[in-house]
Order: sequence, then C-alpha cells, then structure tokens
Amino acid sequence: MRGTLTGQRYVDDILRPHVGPFLNSLPGAIFQQDNARPHAARVAQDFLHHFKTLPWTARSPDLSPVEHVWDQLKRQMPSCHSVHDLELAVQDLWVHLPQDNIRCLINSMPDRVAACIAAGGGSTRY
Repeated sequence: MRGTLTGQRYVDDILRPHVGPFLNSLPGAIFQQDNARPHAARVAQDFLHHFKTLPWTARSPDLSPVEHVWDQLKRQMPSCHSVHDLELAVQDLWVHLPQDNIRCLINSMPDRVAACIAAGGGSTRY
C-alpha cells in the first residue's frame, strides 16, 4: 500500500473487502494480527468484534508466522532503484514463495503457542 496505513484505511482497504469475506467463508476461523497501530485502532477493533480473534500479547512476535515470511522475502530481495522496481520484486518473490514453507509455519502454531505460554509471554526459540 502506498502512503500511511491508518486504522480507517486498514478497515476500508483490507478488513472489509478481503479479511471479512474470507473469515465468513471459514466457520470457526480465528483471526490473528499483531498490535500495530492500525490493527489496534478503535475503528479496526469495532469492525473485528464480529469475528473471533486471537488476543495478542505486547511485544510477542514469536506467535506470528508472517514475520518469518517477511524475513524470507527480505533475504531474497534484490537491490531496487525505484518504488516500481521494488513493487515488482516483492510481487515476484511473493508469487514464488514455496507453499511448503508457509504450511510448515502454520503447522508450527501449536508449538509456538505452547512455547510462548511456557516462557510467560517472553522470547522463545521461534
């Protein structure tokens, strides 16, 4: 997204058109997000109160599989000289991201949660 992601933009551009319909299509789904400012904004929380969400402890990236995906993408990112080149590179890397990697991250969630609980919400090996 270009520009600043506000709570309202998060609702209008991401939650309402994409996340809401996706979650509605998955009975029993639990939505996970971190405490980034747009995620924690009242407008976003008001929208999400219709959905089951995973409570997120402060400073606990250990539970977020997507952080590992971003890390994989960053390590593969070529040097870019324009925003356009950067967008193309990210899109290409995203499309070619091995789905097995993502499945492994998702399947590791029970172990991540258990490790986070065992660490009292602190750092884990993840």
